[in-house]
Amino acid sequence: MRRRRGIPIKPIVVLAGAILLFILILSLFRSSPEDEARDLVDSFYKYEQDADFGSSWELFHPLMQERFDKADYIQQRNHVFVGHFGTDTFKYTVETPEKIKSWQMTKNTATLHDVYKVPITQTYKSTYGTFTIHQDVFVTEEDGELTLLWSYQ
Repeated sequence: MRRRRGIPIKPIVVLAGAILLFILILSLFRSSPEDEARDLVDSFYKYEQDADFGSSWELFHPLMQERFDKADYIQQRNHVFVGHFGTDTFKYTVETPEKIKSWQMTKNTATLHDVYKVPITQTYKSTYGTFTIHQDVFVTEEDGELTLLWSYQ
């Protein structure tokens, strides 16, 4: 008597379940656009905190890079914060991003769409006491990369 063998169902069900579980786990760890904007701002200020102004400049939107020559930016940031403020570093916090449908860096620049406004706070302990800077920074995508801007309105 021959026994007929069919397709084993149990391994297929287990494999399908494992694939679905893997997809679910990946979707849970996927970053939201707000998280990505916040991460970019965090990276920018970590570079600034470490006085790596060349790396922070690289995260600027092309409009910002046009505004500041890289070598001048590095020199000026170091001169202002270390030279004038008398501090080598600062603490900072990055707040929750807010999506803005359209935004302009200045009245004369192009309108950018799908921009995230990200409030930051920097605290300096300097020769002249402790002081705090509150600033909104802006993040948008340019050529597939997230970039950072400041407002000049």
